[in-house]
Amino acid sequence: MTAVRVISWPYQDGLPEIGMGAGPTVLARGLGAVTVPAVEARRPEIGRIIELDRRLAAAVRAATEAGAVPLVLAGQCMSALGTVAGIGAEGLGVVWLDAHADMDTPEDNRSGFFDVMALSVLTGTGWKALRETIPGFAPVPEEHVVLAGARDLEPYQRERVGRSAVHAALGAFGAEQLERALGALRGEVERVYLHVDLDVLDSRAGRANEYAAPGGPGPAEVLAAVDAVFDAFPVAAAALTAYDPAEDTNGRALDVGRRVIARIRERVERA
Repeated sequence: MTAVRVISWPYQDGLPEIGMGAGPTVLARGLGAVTVPAVEARRPEIGRIIELDRRLAAAVRAATEAGAVPLVLAGQCMSALGTVAGIGAEGLGVVWLDAHADMDTPEDNRSGFFDVMALSVLTGTGWKALRETIPGFAPVPEEHVVLAGARDLEPYQRERVGRSAVHAALGAFGAEQLERALGALRGEVERVYLHVDLDVLDSRAGRANEYAAPGGPGPAEVLAAVDAVFDAFPVAAAALTAYDPAEDTNGRALDVGRRVIARIRERVERA
């Protein structure tokens, strides 16, 4: 039986326990998680995040070298850089479940939110000098990425997805739509990194964070998507990101998050 090692990144914008950074601590209760060490608050925001990725990469690498599958609970999606650096990009595909594409670049971003560039940086666009300071990091080709659930997109973001090489199953994707997207990776990758931003969940079923949006999959569909990924590929690492307890006033998003964690652990341990 393969073990899961839970790794907690309780930070948003590199600072501890604020906004979505509070989510990992809540989700990790009782799981015996390893916590990524904090970074000095005096560092610039982007510098803090990249340093956290360096530290996360070391924790993920230690888990894989011990024969475990890392499950990262993170305050933001930029954690993907450290996770992929820790498991290595060779032969790797990415399945990215998110209400947002996270494919902004420094040239087109209008929000100033570093996190909406996460998938873009992961696939080799933008912040080249900084991303290369993360030991073990190499970009994953866009054609080796499945993006599922994205729907809260500005026109320029939708256009960016459309001209990219990612395999998209947008909005409240069905099982067949996701299967077609996953099928495009078969024969191209040997294993995958599964990234679940909890706001992929339809906001009417649970409000994961302030960016939650309607028109996405419900709890059963999110869990079915996790199963579909495990059915199709070996999962080298997984992450659950972007849960903000302050936005989840009725606890429904937390319930789904805990069910996602349980399903990932179950699938890893019986593989």
